[in-house]
Amino acid sequence: MTIDRPTMPTIFNSEKNSNVSGWRIINDGVMGGNSKGTFYLNEERVGVFKGTVSTKNNGGFTLLRNRISKIKTTEFKKVILNIKGDGKRYQFRLKSNKNDQHSFITYFETTEDWQQIEILLTEMTPNFRGQKLDLPNYNGAQIEEIGFLVGNKKNENFKLQIKSIILK
Repeated sequence: MTIDRPTMPTIFNSEKNSNVSGWRIINDGVMGGNSKGTFYLNEERVGVFKGTVSTKNNGGFTLLRNRISKIKTTEFKKVILNIKGDGKRYQFRLKSNKNDQHSFITYFETTEDWQQIEILLTEMTPNFRGQKLDLPNYNGAQIEEIGFLVGNKKNENFKLQIKSIILK
């Protein structure tokens, strides 16, 4: 099922989405690591992605992702993240097809204040397991998965609060 949303460009709004069961955590345990992440709505109805990244046992990342109904994105140029971080670097990810092995990614830095981070869709680069692929950047046609990854090659606690993800 394809959802055409030129008049409703919101991908996620924590104040309106009380059910966050579609969001999944993938920790580096899939490759022997010890990192742990969680995602929940707090009392203020804000999505909270938090946990601990550990580089022990070749680990070093945790990923939050949501497979969504297909959204046509040809009408839009940007993704706007309304987030509050912890001063750390995060990766925003999307897939145009949920069955693709690779994701399109970009990095953003956070502060401890609420921010609106604008990401140009066409600047998102194809990557697979941390390696940039020799493929074109995101073509802006559709999205079937979104996500956030933290993996800064060091042991650290993290906390990323997500109010909304909007297409513009």
